[in-house]
Amino acid sequence: MVKLGFAVAAACACWAMTAGAASNDYPTKPVRFISPFSAGGGTDTVARALALRLGDALGKTFIVDNRAGAEGIIGTELGSKSPADGYTLLVGNLGTLAINPNLRKVPYDPLRDFAPIIQTTASSTVLVVHLSLPVKNVRELVALAKTKPLNYGASSSGTFLPMELFKQMAKIDMTHVPYKGTGPTLTGILSGEVQVMFGGAINTVPLVKGGKLRALAVAGDRRAKALPDVPTVAEAGFPGYEANTWNGMLAPAGTPRAIVMRLNQEMMKILGTREVIEYMTADGAEPAGNTPDHFAAYIRSEHAKWAKVIKDAKISQSN
Repeated sequence: MVKLGFAVAAACACWAMTAGAASNDYPTKPVRFISPFSAGGGTDTVARALALRLGDALGKTFIVDNRAGAEGIIGTELGSKSPADGYTLLVGNLGTLAINPNLRKVPYDPLRDFAPIIQTTASSTVLVVHLSLPVKNVRELVALAKTKPLNYGASSSGTFLPMELFKQMAKIDMTHVPYKGTGPTLTGILSGEVQVMFGGAINTVPLVKGGKLRALAVAGDRRAKALPDVPTVAEAGFPGYEANTWNGMLAPAGTPRAIVMRLNQEMMKILGTREVIEYMTADGAEPAGNTPDHFAAYIRSEHAKWAKVIKDAKISQSN
């Protein structure tokens, strides 16, 4: 037993040395960074900004590969089934990891098929309306929706479900117009094809500040730093309403822990730079940053939270 214990300890020490060397050499070639959404959306915008800086920090190109479709499921599945060697990473978010798996059957397990690396951003969704809509606050929107038909745009469960929950609490109905990506959804509301949407702060805040959309409320538990005069939905008359959005970086399950930790450490440095903080805050998002274990725990908690919300709201699952 003593000899066996010594052998195991020696093997572990050897592995640690090898893993450390591997992480120091990593990466030796370009890294693919899968964004499961169309170019121009909030998740994709964050992915490109961070991939560029990560490539600069590690001396190799991080190539953003847009694999949009099926509300992020196509790209997320691709990420889950890629080689676990550190050369394929994935952008995951609220919709792909916590909501979609509770709404429909997905070809991946969000809790087992990935090695979480770091949560990159946290932000509120913003309830915005087309400028032609004669409402200035949430109460006026609810009153109008009770007298005339309105359409709302949403490209994924991450924006579809917060609106459905709002409808439930406000006891109103609006017709859902689905879009294939955040970019097309924004085009839809800017053109007046739809009148209302919940959009990620990183996309909607610049349009609100530019006078192209009107913000009525934010969906988080506190006001957005970029929109300090815009109340939360709870403050606007619907206490208990809360829906935050978030993004994060993941690798396929089985990716060497040394590589996961190397990426985590580099991303923590990047997220702490003044340039990145100012870039994200200006667009309504906030850099997050945590350990791989903390991010894994957060994904589990969000998965459980939205499972309960979906059940309580009696939203039926689909295949």
